[in-house]
Amino acid sequence: MVGVIDVGTEEIETPQTVAARIRTALPYVDADRLYPCTDCGMVPRSRAAARGKMKALAAGASIVRSELIATR
Repeated sequence: MVGVIDVGTEEIETPQTVAARIRTALPYVDADRLYPCTDCGMVPRSRAAARGKMKALAAGASIVRSELIATR
C-alpha cells in the first residue's frame, strides 16, 4: 500500500497528482502488488473533501492503469 492521498488537508488532489504519486512508487513495487490508498484515515476531513479525495484516488489510479495496459 502506498499513501497517495494526503488526509492532513481539505485540499483535494487532482487525478494527475495522484497518478504522479503512484508512478513514483512503481520502480519499487510491481504494479500488480501496488495498492494506492490514503496516508491515514479521513475522519478529520469533511464529507465533501473525503468524497473528492476518494474520487481523485480512483481517477488517478485509472490514469496509471490505462498507461500500464497501453505499454503491455
